[in-house]
Amino acid sequence: MTKYSRVQIILHWLAFLLIVQQFIFHDAISEAFRAVMKGQEFAFSPLVAAHVFGGILVGLFAIWRLTLRKSVGVPEELPAPPMQQLVAKVVHIGLYALMFALPISGAVAWFGSVGAAGEAHEVMKALLLAFVGLHIVGAVYHQVVMKDGIMKRMSLRG
Repeated sequence: MTKYSRVQIILHWLAFLLIVQQFIFHDAISEAFRAVMKGQEFAFSPLVAAHVFGGILVGLFAIWRLTLRKSVGVPEELPAPPMQQLVAKVVHIGLYALMFALPISGAVAWFGSVGAAGEAHEVMKALLLAFVGLHIVGAVYHQVVMKDGIMKRMSLRG
């Protein structure tokens, strides 16, 4: 297997777009959550609903992607020094762990009005941003420095 399946590629990019959307439009849910925690009313906003449903979709897509990894498989790892392989594995596991933990902590915070879950959600949000950044840096490094064509594995073209 030289590249991911079409469904795996589509899920990867949809999850990416949802995560970007979550970061860009998080202000509405942050304000609403602060109001809820203070016992105040808040006006309905489609951005709040988009954040809630977007988070649920990220979690569902992560489950679907892991299921596909088991059933369809993935391309073989490219040769790399052991430390680079370790970093790649940590980033990969971290991304999946956060794609599960963030929707869960967000749901507990939002639906259960649990402040500690909201605080954990904020910390994990920063971690996710760091892991996504490392993932992008790794992909660009492989493409530009290593010139090993790794980006083709997650492309719908070719």
